[in-house]
Order: sequence, then C-alpha cells, then structure tokens
Amino acid sequence: MQSVPHTRLTGRSLVSLAFLNFFLADARDGLGPFLDGFLATHGWSPMTLGFIATLGGILGMVATPLFGAWVDSSRRKRMLIIVPVVLVNAAALWTLASPGNASVFGGQSATAIVGAVVGPALMGMTLGLVGERHFSRQVSRNEFWNHTGNVVSLAGVYFATLAFGLNGVIGLMIVTAVATVMAVIAIDPGKIDHDVARGLAHDDGAPGPSGYALLAGSKGLILLAVTLMIFHFGNAPISRLIAQDFSIQLGTPFRTTAITTGVSQISMIAMALAAPFLIRRFGLASIFLIALLALPIRGAIAGSFSSFAVIFPVQILDGVGAGLIGIATPIAAERILAGTGRFNVGLGAVMTVQGIGASLSNIVAGWLTNIGGYELAYWVHGGVALLAVLAFCAGKKSIAPAAKNDIGVAVDPAVITPR
Repeated sequence: MQSVPHTRLTGRSLVSLAFLNFFLADARDGLGPFLDGFLATHGWSPMTLGFIATLGGILGMVATPLFGAWVDSSRRKRMLIIVPVVLVNAAALWTLASPGNASVFGGQSATAIVGAVVGPALMGMTLGLVGERHFSRQVSRNEFWNHTGNVVSLAGVYFATLAFGLNGVIGLMIVTAVATVMAVIAIDPGKIDHDVARGLAHDDGAPGPSGYALLAGSKGLILLAVTLMIFHFGNAPISRLIAQDFSIQLGTPFRTTAITTGVSQISMIAMALAAPFLIRRFGLASIFLIALLALPIRGAIAGSFSSFAVIFPVQILDGVGAGLIGIATPIAAERILAGTGRFNVGLGAVMTVQGIGASLSNIVAGWLTNIGGYELAYWVHGGVALLAVLAFCAGKKSIAPAAKNDIGVAVDPAVITPR
C-alpha cells in the first residue's frame, strides 16, 4: 500500500501536537525532577534514592521495547498517551500526599512502567503526522515545545510553592494533566498515517523482524545503543545529585530544583532551535560528537566547585549534551530503520539498552556519594562519557548515516539547503 505523502508542517493536528509537547513536559513524569529534592528533605538517603531510580529504570527498560512493538501495531496511538498521563499523575499525587515506602516504591514503579509507552507513542504519532521527509525538523519542534513547557512549568512550581506551598504543586499537576489530555484529543486521528508511523513507506503485508532481532542484526543500531548506554550512565545521575545536594543545603526542594532544572531546560530550548541548522550545516554525526563532549566538561566543573553558582555552567552543558542527544537519537534511528516497518520497536530496543546505563548509574552514583561525597560522583560520571566518544568515533558512519533525499538517495547533510 502506498502511503499518503506528507507535504506540509501546518494544520490543526500539528498545532495540537505543539500544545501536547508543551504540556506533556510536566504531565508525563509526575514529580519528575522534583522527586529527589522532595524526598531528600524528608530523610531519604542518596543511596535509597539511587535504588528507587534504578528500580524504575529497570522496569521502564523492560517495558519500552514491548510498548514500541505495541505502538507499531496500534491504530490508537492517542490513547497510548492519554492513559499513561492519567496514571502517572495519580501516582505522583499519592507520593505527595503520603511519601512512605508504599507510595514511593509503588508509585514510582507504576510511573516507570506506564510512562515507558509515552516516548514511542509520541515519536510514532509524530512520524505518522509529518512523514519521513519532515521528521527531523518536527523532532526539533517537538523538543522546543517540550523544553519551553518545562521552563514554564518550573516557573509555575516556583511561584506556586511560594504562594500556596504543596497545594500549589498539586494544582499545577492537575491542570497540566488535563491540558495534555485535551491536546491529544484535538489531534485528528485521520491525519496519522500508521504505516509511515512505523517507518514503512510501502506495506507488502510481510511480517517484519522483532525489535531485538533488528537490534542484533544492525551494526548501526548496536553502536547507537552502546554509545547511548555509556552516555546515559554518565549523564543520568548528575542533575539528580545537583538537586539533592542543594535542596539539602538550602532546605527548599521545589524552588531549588525549579532553578537548577530551569537552567538546563532553557539551554535545551536553544539547542532545539539550533539543531535543524546544525544538522543541515555540519551533519548528524557532528551533533552527536558535540553532545558527547559536553558531558566530561560538565562533570569536571561540577566536581571542582561547590557554590550554588556552579549550577549555571553545569546545567547549561546538560542542555547542550542531553538536549542534542534527545533530538539526534530518534533521527538516527529513523534513518537506520527506514523501510523496515519497525521504527518504534527498534527505537524502543535502543532505549532499552540506553536504559541499562541510566539505571545502573543511579545506584552507582548513590554508592559513590556515600563513600566520597557528591564531588567524586560528578568526576566519575563525567569521565565515563569519554568512553562514549570512543564508541561513537568507532562507528559514526553507521550510527549517524547521511540523510536521504526524496527518491531515497543518500546525500551530504552539509549541502542540503533549508526548504
């Protein structure tokens, strides 16, 4: 079956997609970055918080490729966003109301499992709405609205906490969850090409490979997954540790986390705006390299200085590293998997492998903090990124293949002119 070509990046559904990314920034993570600061001020140790994050990461890691396969086969992608948003926010409200073992471990486990479907569902729906040709640009737009939403949400939490305390945070969570559901409903399901959404321009009816078979048989996908696993092992715990460290020092978990996270989100907005130009001008491989090199510099700065002012360069570099990686990863996966019909399950498999690194890093970071303080954890996790740079350089042509023009011929990204 020939898929319907996508020729525009306008229309009600794409406006709704922008609103979805704006509100989803807060709605899909529940407490998100505030969890560590909130629990640290309630007596939870870095080691325990690291274990909670590791448990959630493992559960999400197992669920992600299964949900990726579900997204590939489902024609109800909107519901695969709505249901997790409702459940995640219910779990977050439970944790805020009663931060005991049952709510923290149970709520965060549920959040990790159901939240794992949102990423593949959003990427699949985006690809189905705009098509392969416009996917790179739309991923950058999604990230722009996502990080903009995060900044607005963080500012809202900061001022709501000042005015209303914990009740202000609860109110904002409910508002963003409702707004997210409304934005999803406003997307016209008839505009989603479900064949294109799974990376299949021509459907011959033959079954495609499973996500794990696809991962095992693709050199580019394997190297991408390994590179991301190492990067996220180094990067994942640093913002959490920053939030814990200064929340305890200052005694204001929500306001402190709002500031530290807000700085990185503003940096990510800048990266989302710059990414389309950078990819066209320098190619996808250069974007990966810039992102990977930002992490060791970030770790060195965090490990060398202890004043609150250090959060500004550290979190700006988080925006550069994590922000560009977040944009480059689905673009690289789409290029590697183009024509297989298994974009979402393949991307889910990559996210599973990167999740191994992120999950293990949290408990290792907690252990390092216990034996040598926050500074030791910053240095070790920042230094790990150098291994990611080596892994990427070993196979950058496979990890970040050249873009293709409209007839499927590889072209040099440096010579593509803006449309």
